[in-house]
Amino acid sequence: MTLRHRPALARLVVSLVAAALMVTGCSDGFAEQDRNREAGDFSANQNPPMQQPTETQPSVPPTDPGSDPGPCPDPDPAVIATCLDATSGLLAASADATSTVVAQRVTGKIVRTKRGGPTVEIASLDVDASGDGGLLDFAPSPDYAQDQLVYAYITTPTDNRVVRIAEGDLPKPILVGIPKGDTGNMGTIYFKSPTELLVATGDAGDPQAAANPDSLAGKLLSVTDLSSGSTTPPRVLTSGLGSDPALCPDVTTGALYLTDRAPAEDRLQIISPTGVGRTLWTWPDKPETAGCAAVGGMIVVSQTRTQTLQYLNAPTEEKPGIDAPTTFLERKYGSLGRLTAVPAGLLQVGTVNKQTGTAGPTDDRVVIVPLPAGAADTNM
Repeated sequence: MTLRHRPALARLVVSLVAAALMVTGCSDGFAEQDRNREAGDFSANQNPPMQQPTETQPSVPPTDPGSDPGPCPDPDPAVIATCLDATSGLLAASADATSTVVAQRVTGKIVRTKRGGPTVEIASLDVDASGDGGLLDFAPSPDYAQDQLVYAYITTPTDNRVVRIAEGDLPKPILVGIPKGDTGNMGTIYFKSPTELLVATGDAGDPQAAANPDSLAGKLLSVTDLSSGSTTPPRVLTSGLGSDPALCPDVTTGALYLTDRAPAEDRLQIISPTGVGRTLWTWPDKPETAGCAAVGGMIVVSQTRTQTLQYLNAPTEEKPGIDAPTTFLERKYGSLGRLTAVPAGLLQVGTVNKQTGTAGPTDDRVVIVPLPAGAADTNM
């Protein structure tokens, strides 16, 4: 299936994106026919502005009592998306975090929505959602306003891979052969620069593979050749990652952090400019870290099993160590997944209650959560 657009609408969205975009932050070895084969059906109805904006808004959750409740209303005004599949990657699509672009792991759909709707389907990828596989993450090109390219990290029947989607074309494999397992498939992608894509891969349920230099499992990879069919292998920056690794850039400073679930403990690491990880904090009780977001001097970590959000102070030259995490949201929305942030100090968190088997009538959801008062300097 080819990628479809509504041309007039696409041109309008591109003009909006151009005005609002923010500059943040294995060899595939296939024969030619394999390199160009379809990696998953993709359709697009609209190209939304998917990068995080720079404007500053008050750090409070919005309320809009006059908005249309939509077909799946949730009484909590902080809930901005409802009745989703278990969520994976997400991006805030407005400066006040009231609009979101969210990926759904099992259905392979990416949608843009807000409280009261409308919900617009951006993409639909054909994925293998067995175990914890499926649509694992997505990222718009840093030059999205011009090239309208979207990158996705997905599970197929044979592997985990990164694909690139272009208008009027089939999804093209960019990085293939990432091991697939019954568990440990989750991972994230993040553009460090317009020419470098970072890929954090899960260990595919095999910690030995994460330590094996010949395996792409459990690695932080740097991909600099983004052309389809490239034979340039990715560069391994960090090895030994556990399951469910999540990358999070600080939206105010650009520092990069990573959470994962190692065999003995869950971890928070800071990624150096060369890509090497240094552990900042560990959770031996394994609360199942699921995502992280950093803004205004704070690192926020979401946890699935304990259903909590915790924050830690970001390290600085003056204070390289960090204090013990503080819990500021607990068991209010159920099991939590990925996080994203905007510079104002607002967070979006997706729930994964359908994945854990404890879904409520409006699950799964995306929720706006402000940092606690005094937790961070959001006027940076």
